[in-house]
Amino acid sequence: MAPRTERKRSEQQRGGRRSGGGSFQIRRRNCRFCRAKVAEVDYKDISQLRHYISERGKIRSRRTTGACRRHQSQVAVAVKRAREIALLPYVSN
Repeated sequence: MAPRTERKRSEQQRGGRRSGGGSFQIRRRNCRFCRAKVAEVDYKDISQLRHYISERGKIRSRRTTGACRRHQSQVAVAVKRAREIALLPYVSN
């Protein structure tokens, strides 16, 4: 049992990632709103919100869009407001 606990500790010290022989690099996406120093996401800016909606009308995840947690939640609220006043569709045709 001792070697297993040693392995767990070493993985945690490395940040929880296993060292593998992968040939790809993980590229961290930056939030568009953080780069532009936007304080609040505007629900009236439809061209910007379209980047965060899939072709079926669903709100895309943070993982896909690269938005930070704060701005992704603001995007979700803005999309819902824009849908309610008919600026954006709930579903696609």
